[in-house]
Amino acid sequence: MALTFIDWAIVVAVFILLVASVMASRRQMRSVADFLAANRTAGRYLIAVSSGIAGLGAITIVANLEMNLIAGFSMTWWGMSMGIVVLVVTVSGWVVYRFRQTRCLTLAQFFEVRYSRNFRIFAGIISFISGLINFGIFPAVGARFFIYFCGLPPELPLFGLMVPTFPMIMIGLLSVALWFVFMGGQIAVIVSDFIQGAFVDIVMIAIVVYFFFTVDWSQIQAALNLVPDPENASLINPFKTSHIEDFNFWYFLIGVIGFMYRTLSWQGTQGYNASAKSAHEAKMGGVLSLWKVLPQSLMLAFVPIVAFTVLNHPDFSVFSASISDQLQGIPNEIVQRQQKVPLVLQQLLPVGMVGAFAAVMLAAFISTHDSYLHSWGSILIQDVIMPFRKKPFTKKQHLLLLRLSILFVAIFIFFFSLLYQQNEAILLFFAITGAIFAGGSGAVVIGGLYWKYGTTAAAWTALLTGSTIAVGGIILREIYPDFPINGQEFWGIGMGMSVILYIFVSLIGGKKAFDMSKLLHKGEKTVHGESTIVTEKPRRGWKMLGMGKEFTTGDKFIYIVNYIWTFSWVIVFIVGTIHNLHHEVSDATWMKFWRIHLVIHLCLAVITVTWFLIGGVRDLKFMFNRLNMMNRDDSDDGFVLKDDVKE
Repeated sequence: MALTFIDWAIVVAVFILLVASVMASRRQMRSVADFLAANRTAGRYLIAVSSGIAGLGAITIVANLEMNLIAGFSMTWWGMSMGIVVLVVTVSGWVVYRFRQTRCLTLAQFFEVRYSRNFRIFAGIISFISGLINFGIFPAVGARFFIYFCGLPPELPLFGLMVPTFPMIMIGLLSVALWFVFMGGQIAVIVSDFIQGAFVDIVMIAIVVYFFFTVDWSQIQAALNLVPDPENASLINPFKTSHIEDFNFWYFLIGVIGFMYRTLSWQGTQGYNASAKSAHEAKMGGVLSLWKVLPQSLMLAFVPIVAFTVLNHPDFSVFSASISDQLQGIPNEIVQRQQKVPLVLQQLLPVGMVGAFAAVMLAAFISTHDSYLHSWGSILIQDVIMPFRKKPFTKKQHLLLLRLSILFVAIFIFFFSLLYQQNEAILLFFAITGAIFAGGSGAVVIGGLYWKYGTTAAAWTALLTGSTIAVGGIILREIYPDFPINGQEFWGIGMGMSVILYIFVSLIGGKKAFDMSKLLHKGEKTVHGESTIVTEKPRRGWKMLGMGKEFTTGDKFIYIVNYIWTFSWVIVFIVGTIHNLHHEVSDATWMKFWRIHLVIHLCLAVITVTWFLIGGVRDLKFMFNRLNMMNRDDSDDGFVLKDDVKE
């Protein structure tokens, strides 16, 4: 095995800590609202850290390491242009704020209130199918990582028999994630995810620091210059990337548009969408997430560059030969590509750090699987089965069905992972399978929250259009693996057509306006305790910057720092782009820029990890105190009364 006793001790210690956190939180789970949304008690730092690691996952780490090994530094440059879009979405509370105002426990519950019960059921089915297929490869990718990274044998002894390692690892990991969800629902998920998120960020920073001081920058530059076509597929200069396949400018552009379009429409972590203690806290959690991703984005961008150096620079020929031998033992070419960077980490990291990275992947695996199991299992009950009923379940029935549904999801993804053979990159698989729902749901969500004239017919049309294009893309990619349109591009086509048809069908459907005040609990429908007014009449300048009545001085400071940080890098991007379009910039100059960029982000990552750890512990204390004192409302279970439905 590749891990030493010290490495395994670190993995076991982290696992014990996570189990203890679940045991401590399970006593708080006393109602359906607790199970589904932690009874809306989570603060901003808890939301930012926990949802951040829930959305990361072992599979996402592997996927991004795979992508950046191909794209190099170039993707980081184009990502700077996304800053304005990300800033506008987060500081405005785009979709997040209004959805939390609805007090809906799931997205499809909102669909029933805003459109119709039949549409809720249809959307729930499409969302569930899309999520289930998308989720299907998660256990396989995670299990393969542990097998190859930890050097596990192909078979393990069990009751005197030798059984294949791959399914055994999947069963073990899925069982842990299932137990987490069963014990405390969303409360246990949030608490354990916070601990995992803090640990993952610390280790990721440590890995970046270690490689920054052990791998010479000149070696990195020399290795990156070894690409076959440096004028058209450069890993250093983002203006020489026209021949990079899949992860190129178009992949990035669609991702920028999709970031705004699909806000909250993807339901993998839907429990977090309703868990914030107020709409304002949900909005602030989204803003803080811009800082939360710093350690992750650093590690996922820099480590693949180091891996490329190790695999290609002659100074590391001994390591690269050993890694090549290990890769030859992996029969699937796609899986070989996924394991390149992890195997470099296995070879280069010292004792202790190897175990720490394995513990990071264990934490990331559990955090995503418990969140996704919770989400897709809840959606099946809340949005597909429950709307058929004329009266709500009892609390005992409801919680039992939620757990059984989650168990069904776990069984399905186990067999899907066991049988499905990957034929393209993970992120492209995500894009097209996610588009079955997210291709059309963005238009439905945005139109329903912001446009009072959006109609039920338009919602049906948009969702059907997006899912049809995505399913067609999956079929074409399976029949013709070399089809010229990849998964990301099919998603882009689905988004564009869904928006156009939603607007068109709404306009021809009449001018009957929906009561948005009732939907968003405004005016006479305001729910007591849902918002805290700090300034009754904020100055116009603050309002223009997205800071309204609920903003404290600390909130304003966070917003201002975000504006300064984002606009600084956008200016760098604009000036750099103009300069590169008119002048030839050498690779040596670009490498100096990337080094400065790395150091700045590394320093800020250290600050933010400390900041978020303190804020998250404070939020945890508040959540437990609130749960201890509050009276549970058993009718708060996502069941929509007839009077609350539009049609």
